[in-house]
Amino acid sequence: MRSLLYLVAIILVIGWLLGFFVYSLGHLIHILLVIAVIALILGVIKRA
Repeated sequence: MRSLLYLVAIILVIGWLLGFFVYSLGHLIHILLVIAVIALILGVIKRA
């Protein structure tokens, strides 16, 4: 389950970066970044 959270977080960060530098979709990109950060934090908390 932990590796799945990291995979989702990585995909969201990559999507955010692509959107930020290529598409500039506005607030949607920042929402993706927040979701990725939350997924990483949850992964760290569950691992500890």
